[in-house]
Amino acid sequence: MVRLFGRKAKVDVGLKKTREGVFGKLLGVLSRSSITDDTWQELEEALIAADVGVKLALDILARVRERCEREGVKDGTAVPGMLKDELLRIVAAQGAARSPLLALAQGKPLPAKPYVILIVGVNGAGKTTSIAKLAHLLMAQGKQVVLAAGDTFRAAGSEQLAIWADRVGAQVIAHQHGADPGAVAFDALEAARARNADVVIIDTAGRLHTKVNLMEELKKVHRVVQRFDPAAPHETVLVLDAVTGQNGLAQAKSFSEAVRVSGLFLAKLDGTARGGIAVAIADQLHIPILFIGTGEQLDDVAPFDPAEFVEALVSSEG
Repeated sequence: MVRLFGRKAKVDVGLKKTREGVFGKLLGVLSRSSITDDTWQELEEALIAADVGVKLALDILARVRERCEREGVKDGTAVPGMLKDELLRIVAAQGAARSPLLALAQGKPLPAKPYVILIVGVNGAGKTTSIAKLAHLLMAQGKQVVLAAGDTFRAAGSEQLAIWADRVGAQVIAHQHGADPGAVAFDALEAARARNADVVIIDTAGRLHTKVNLMEELKKVHRVVQRFDPAAPHETVLVLDAVTGQNGLAQAKSFSEAVRVSGLFLAKLDGTARGGIAVAIADQLHIPILFIGTGEQLDDVAPFDPAEFVEALVSSEG
């Protein structure tokens, strides 16, 4: 099995801004010898600033506060451990560890061949880069990957994917600008079958999630893929830009209504001090986070591990 690019280090780097900013302040509050009403107020502000969301922040602190009272805890230094327990309970609830795609990325056998992954998300979310990172990760496990340049409506969309495909050594199937995305997807699937490829990753258009025609186009691509294999796509992964924070939740809900989203790729986590959005996503969307993007390089990706994420988020280390 190929090593997962120093996964823990990647997660630490990805959450550096959040940890040193918002949660650094939080841990400073908790280092005080006693807990007061002001302590809880500052904790609430820190969680909201991290983009956990107002309601969820209040719920988390209510449970932590109740536990402190139940156990007679008055020392603030005991609270981070309780906070970690609450955060872990939320982010681990969706069972990402059981994802076939995560298992595949860690060198486990293919549950289907070709294994079909449909990638959705708005333009600018980091979709193309995330596809390249995912292909790179799978190819590091010895998988042969075909990319389908299905974002035919965006100028240079296919060209950008082709550049990334060349960098990672993946095959790419593309049509001319404005071509039918469903036809691109079908041709990629046929090519993968002919070449005995292991995985097909299908890019899709990403115009604003409020555009009805985009969602209808996604449904069409989904139907085309199912004509090739009724069980496909085996994964539909939504790429969300962590920097957009709570706005990403609305995007996710719209895409989930169009196609069944089975997992999330949280991109650009290193670019925000509001890494708590991952907690809000887990709480509100009930869709597992599968991968996080932690930088601009191909290997700046990590399979999402709830325990590692929470430990990196609420850590005293800089």
